[in-house]
Amino acid sequence: MAPVLRPTPVEVSDSLSGLCRREVLLKPEHRQRTGSFKIRGAYNFVSRLPGGGEVVAASAGNHAQGVALAAQLSGMRATVFMPVHASAPKVDATRGYGATVRLVGEFYDEAMDAARRYAEERELVVVPPFDHPLVIAGQGTIGLELVTEAPDAATVVVPVGGGGLISGIAAALRLSGHPARIIGVQAAGAAAMKASLAAGHLVALERISTMADGIAPRAVSVLTLEHVESYVDSVVTVAEDELAKAMLLLLERAKAVVEPAGAAAVATLLAGKIPDADGPSLAIVSGGNLDLHLLSRLIGA
Repeated sequence: MAPVLRPTPVEVSDSLSGLCRREVLLKPEHRQRTGSFKIRGAYNFVSRLPGGGEVVAASAGNHAQGVALAAQLSGMRATVFMPVHASAPKVDATRGYGATVRLVGEFYDEAMDAARRYAEERELVVVPPFDHPLVIAGQGTIGLELVTEAPDAATVVVPVGGGGLISGIAAALRLSGHPARIIGVQAAGAAAMKASLAAGHLVALERISTMADGIAPRAVSVLTLEHVESYVDSVVTVAEDELAKAMLLLLERAKAVVEPAGAAAVATLLAGKIPDADGPSLAIVSGGNLDLHLLSRLIGA
């Protein structure tokens, strides 16, 4: 898998360390192939299927690109369903990796329903964005890298959408004996995991309101909820203005172009929502597929 993933080692951000009043490490998954961590889980799933066929997926953007590239590398075709209002750069990039893109519905759930119908009619495999052991294991390769790259990290902060990323990282760290606290972070307007933890069962949100489309499903899954309950210390939320501040600071101080979901972990540290620990804090910068129209609005705000 190494030739495909080309993992980027942890970096120390001195400028962010000063602002957060603690040492801050960054795991720069925005520099990963396809611009996010999603290629890890998608490739781990798709590469195990018989070659020459077709896979199907639904996504607002990053999973779409991961599946498209994973299919290309595995000698397969990909058809990806995306909401009609998906970010234009993410749609274009998905097509650029060779996938057929179908724009369906206002929200991700509608795109997923269309993907499932398409797959069932043709007896094809749907590549899940987070709800599968192989996808979680693929994302967990980040955790395995952190064991050697950041053995002294006292806190690891991970963006949470459907929960596949934090499930994989947390399981890898815990089962490897890494002592760090593991903190998940969600956008306040799309906090399905936090609501499910509080209720003790899956909770589907009636309404989602966030610019962080990469961490905005209406619901998580039984599998990811179980992982978070077992391995994660807590889940916190960040507001939209906190996400925007983190994005602009990452651009200005770290020279990193990061999408809202990718900035969530840094936003949590900047907002002081995690108690200090005796050691560095590590933020997973999960994606960099930023819509430049959104960036221009934030700069002008």
